[in-house]
Amino acid sequence: MFTPIKFYFLIFFFALLVLPVYAQQGTIKGLVMADSVPVPAISVSISGSTIGTITDDQGYYLLEKTPIGNYTIIFSGIGYDQYRIPIKVEPNGTTVVNAFLQKKQSNLDEVVVTGISRGEALRKSPVPITVVNKSVIEQNINNNAIDVLSKTVPGVSSVSTGPNVSKPFIRGLGYNRVLTLYDGMRQEGQQWGDEHGIEIDPYGISRVEVIKGPASLTYGSDALAGVINFLPATPDFSKKPFAGDFTLDYHSNNRLIGSSLGLGYQHGDWTYLFRGSAKTAQSYTNKVDGPVYGTAFREYDLSGSVQVDRSWGNTKLGATLYDNLQEIPDGSRDSLTRKFTKQLLDDGDDIKNRPIVPDDKLRSYRINPLHQHVQYYRIYSVNTFRLGDDQVNLTFGGQRSVRREYNHPTQPEQAGLDVSLNTLTYEVKYAVHPIYGIESTFGVNGMYQTNRSGNATDFPIPDYNLFDIGAYFFAKRSIGKIDLSGGLRYDSRHLTWEDFYVGLNPSTDFDRHIKKPTDPDTELQFPAFSHRYQGISGSFGAAYNLTDRLVLKGNIARGYRSPNITEIGSNGLDPGAHIVYLGNRSFVPEFNLQEDFGILYYTKALDLGLELFNNDIQHYIYQSRLTDTNGNPIVIVPGNTTYQYQQSKARLYGMEWSVNLHPSQLPWLTWNNSMAYVVGLNKDQSLLNQYGKDAKYLPLIPPLHIRSTVKISAQKALGIFDSPYFKVEVDHNSAQNHFYAVDGAETATSDYTLINCGLGATIKKKDSKSTWLRVFLEAENLFNIAYQSHLNRLKYFEYYEQSPSGRYGIYNMGRNFSFKVILPL
Repeated sequence: MFTPIKFYFLIFFFALLVLPVYAQQGTIKGLVMADSVPVPAISVSISGSTIGTITDDQGYYLLEKTPIGNYTIIFSGIGYDQYRIPIKVEPNGTTVVNAFLQKKQSNLDEVVVTGISRGEALRKSPVPITVVNKSVIEQNINNNAIDVLSKTVPGVSSVSTGPNVSKPFIRGLGYNRVLTLYDGMRQEGQQWGDEHGIEIDPYGISRVEVIKGPASLTYGSDALAGVINFLPATPDFSKKPFAGDFTLDYHSNNRLIGSSLGLGYQHGDWTYLFRGSAKTAQSYTNKVDGPVYGTAFREYDLSGSVQVDRSWGNTKLGATLYDNLQEIPDGSRDSLTRKFTKQLLDDGDDIKNRPIVPDDKLRSYRINPLHQHVQYYRIYSVNTFRLGDDQVNLTFGGQRSVRREYNHPTQPEQAGLDVSLNTLTYEVKYAVHPIYGIESTFGVNGMYQTNRSGNATDFPIPDYNLFDIGAYFFAKRSIGKIDLSGGLRYDSRHLTWEDFYVGLNPSTDFDRHIKKPTDPDTELQFPAFSHRYQGISGSFGAAYNLTDRLVLKGNIARGYRSPNITEIGSNGLDPGAHIVYLGNRSFVPEFNLQEDFGILYYTKALDLGLELFNNDIQHYIYQSRLTDTNGNPIVIVPGNTTYQYQQSKARLYGMEWSVNLHPSQLPWLTWNNSMAYVVGLNKDQSLLNQYGKDAKYLPLIPPLHIRSTVKISAQKALGIFDSPYFKVEVDHNSAQNHFYAVDGAETATSDYTLINCGLGATIKKKDSKSTWLRVFLEAENLFNIAYQSHLNRLKYFEYYEQSPSGRYGIYNMGRNFSFKVILPL
C-alpha cells in the first residue's frame, strides 16, 4: 500500500531520471519534394526521440538545437512512402538534408511500437496489428476511449453499461484477457467488474495500436486476447515553441458537454505537455425507454509530462488524474407505464412498488445519490538509453485506483463498495544490435499490487497482495522477402490474502470489515489463501513479402493468463453490477493456442485485408448462473442474481475482412468496407450433456458485424474551407442466435442496421494559410432505430416476465448528433 514516504520517494526517484545533462547541439534543415514539387505538412522526426517538426508551405523544415551524434531522420506523410536517411549532427554546425518522396503505393510501411522489441513496419510483423490515427478519432462520436475502436477496428467490440462504461473485447474475449496500455505502460484498474470502464481521457489520445491475438510473450498475463495501446497526443511544434489545442464537444442525445485544453512548450531539449478535460452528460434516451434513469455522468481528466532528449537517449516523467461520477442504473420500472422508478429504502424495499422518477430528475446534470465515484492516479517514467547500436528501455510506474459505489438510499453518504487498488509496475528491456542478421531483445517486467477495502458494506473481493514477474526473449530476422520473429516467456504470479471477517456495524446496521473477530456473529467471508501461478508462453511467425504490395502472414502463439481475483476469491455482492459473484479457489491458469493467417494487399486503388484465426483455450473461465437441484435460480441477495465461475475447454474461430477502395481516377472518393465474424464454442462436455444446445456457445460473443463507409473529400479548398469532406456509413449487426442460454443467462438478439453520417472541414485564416479551426458534425443512428446490442448489459436489466409493450430490458442510445470544434493554439 502506498504511504506518503513511499510516494514521495517514488517521485524523487523519477525526478532523478530527468535531470538535465549537458550536451553540444547542432541544426538540421532541408527541403522535401515529390515529383519535383515541394511538399508541405510532411512529418520530419529523429528516430528514437521526440524531436520533430513538419514542413512549411514551401516544403522547408528546420530542426534547431539537436544534440550531436549519429541518427536516422525520418520523413513521413499521408500519401507518401516513408523515407529514412542516416545523418551525423556536428557540434554548432548545420546539416542540410533534402528528401525526395515517392507517392505511397501502400501503408504496409507504417511503423507500430506495440508488442515488439522496437518500432517495426506492419509488413514485417506476423501478428495482426491495427492502427487508429488521430483523424479517425476526431471524425467519430466518442463517449469514451473504447467507442472509436469498436466502431472502426474489425474484431474489436465492447461490453457496455451505458454510454460512458465500455469494456474492450477482442475476437470474443475481454475483461482480464485484454490488456490496456497507456503510453506503453499497463493500466491497472478494477477490470474484473462488468460496469468498470477504462480510465483514459478520450480527448487526449492521438493514436491507438491494437494487437489481435495472444501478446503474452511481451506483456505476460492478461494479454491472452490482445493488447490495446493508447498513445497520448502531442501538439505541433513546427513553427513555434508554444502550441496546443482547445476542443469543444456537444452531443444532442444525452446533452453531453465536453471540453479539453492541451498545451505544450518546447525549449531546447525539453518538452512540457499538459492537458485538462471535462465532460458532463444527462441520461441518454431512446424512443422505447425515453430517458434512461441512472446513466448520467461527470468526468474530469488531467495529464502532464516532461521529456528531455539527448544524444544518449531520452527520458519522460508523466502523470495522469481521472475522476468520474457515474450513475448506477438498475432498470426498475412501473409495471404498467414502463416508466423508470427509483429506490428509496434499504430494508423493506419492494422493487415493484417504487415511486416513478420525476421528469426533472431524468433530464438533469446533477448526479443522483446512487452512483459510482472512480478516482485513478498514475505517475510513470519511460526511459530510453542508446548504447552504441544497442538500446535499453526502463519503464516504472505507480497507479492508484479508488472505486466507491453508493447504493444505500437511506444513507447516501455510505458506500456499498469501497476498494483501493495500488500497483507498482516495472519493465527492463535490452535490445541488442543485429548479430548475424538476428535482432534480439531480452526483457523482465511485472508488477506488485495490493487491494484494500475501505468503509464499505459489501465486500465482493478480499484484500489481497499480488506479485507478478516474467522474463522473455524475442528475436527476429529477415531472410530475403521473409521476416521471421518469435520468442519465449516464463511468468510467475503469487497471490495471497489473510482471513477476512465481516460483521454488523451497529452505527449503520450494515456489514463492515472486522480485522479481529470478537463477536460470535462475525462471519469469515474470505478464508486465507496463498497460491503461485506459473506459465510458459511463446510465439513464432513469418511475414512473406511476395511483392511491395502483397504480404502473407502466419503466426502461432501460446498465451497464458492467471485467474483474476473475482474468479478465485469473490464471495459477495457487486452493487453496481447487481450480481452476487462466487469464485473458485481450485482454478488453474488459462492457456490458449492460437493460429493466425493473414493476407494484405495494397494498390493505388485498393486495400484488401483478410485475417483468419483459430483459438483453442484450456481451462477457460466463465460465469454461470447458480441454480438449486430443481434448476431454480438461487437468490442470495434479493433483487440480485447469483453467478458462480466455471472452468472448461473452449474454442473460438472466425475472420476479419476489409476492402477499401480509393480509385486514382476518382481521388475525391473512398469506400471502406469491413466485416468481422467470431464463433465461440463451449467444450465442457458435462455441461453439454446436461443442457444440450443451450450450453453449446460461449457468453458475450458479438454477432456478425458489417460496416461500409462512403466518403467524399474535396481536392481543393472551397473558400475558407480546406479539405472538406462528407461521409455516410451503414453499420449492420446481424442477429445473434448463438448464445449461452443455460439458466437464461443470455437471450437471442435481433439484427439491426444503423445509418450514420458526418461532415467536416478545416477553416483557414483569411490572411494566411494557417489553420484557424477544425469543425466536425456527426450523426449516429440517423433514423432513430430502436435496438439492443448483444453486448449491452442493460439489455438484461428487467424485473418482469410480462411487458405491456412486448419489449424487455433497456435499449441502446437513439439518434445522436455531435458537434465538435478544435481550435489550434
